[in-house]
Amino acid sequence: MPREKRVRRLALLLEYDGTAYGGSQYQKNAPSVQGTLERALSRLTSEPIRVTLAGRTDAGVHARGQVASFLTTARHSVETFVRGTNALLPPDISVQAAAEAPPDFNPRRHAVRRWYRYTLYLRPQRSALLRNRAWQVGQPLDLDAMSRAAQALVGSHDFASFAPPSEARRGSTRRHVFRARLLVERGSALAHFDIEANAFLQRMVRRIVGTLVEVGRGKRTVGEFRDLIERPQPGGAAATAPAQGLCLMKVRYESGLFDAETNEDI
Repeated sequence: MPREKRVRRLALLLEYDGTAYGGSQYQKNAPSVQGTLERALSRLTSEPIRVTLAGRTDAGVHARGQVASFLTTARHSVETFVRGTNALLPPDISVQAAAEAPPDFNPRRHAVRRWYRYTLYLRPQRSALLRNRAWQVGQPLDLDAMSRAAQALVGSHDFASFAPPSEARRGSTRRHVFRARLLVERGSALAHFDIEANAFLQRMVRRIVGTLVEVGRGKRTVGEFRDLIERPQPGGAAATAPAQGLCLMKVRYESGLFDAETNEDI
């Protein structure tokens, strides 16, 4: 009798440059990270593969720590999944690690924290190398005021001010932010805004950054920024910051999937 195939669930740690993609999730009329990954895995396993992603990233947004999971009957080792999938992927998507996962694992529903980083480039001269990696604001900003404003984000709040009207009407806009801080690279013109929360609203990080930059430019006060959080004002945020400065850094789970360096236990 033929040997019965055992179904396994695997998780992958992904890194990608989102410049050429219409977003992370499958789209009908644009290339996507999900579609590209599914085609590579289907070729490797010789079976149709459907993946679930931990988080949705928009067109032009990057990732260093996206997590995907899928079911397969292929008997490849996790090391073969890393090497074999990378051999079939384009250069702008890379599998950094693979691991066996519990049968019921869902990378989106089981995530407890997500960490995003937004990068700002402050010099007046544009950078050719950073054109797809940072928002080139082209002027100095009041980084101290931006840092003080960012502290108001920490804690459980209603973030309706930073949500699109459609999402504000559809469900709860309350989220818990574990940390929010502005980091400045010494000797460079780069500033990084890090924010980690249990979940995010659509384009929430980019709306926050757009509003923080208005604080840095002196167009809003720190108090006005805090008012957006303490007294939610749907549509009150500034214009959405450009996509290319945003990167999904890490998705955390109660039990780490990968090694301690890439996705540690909480």
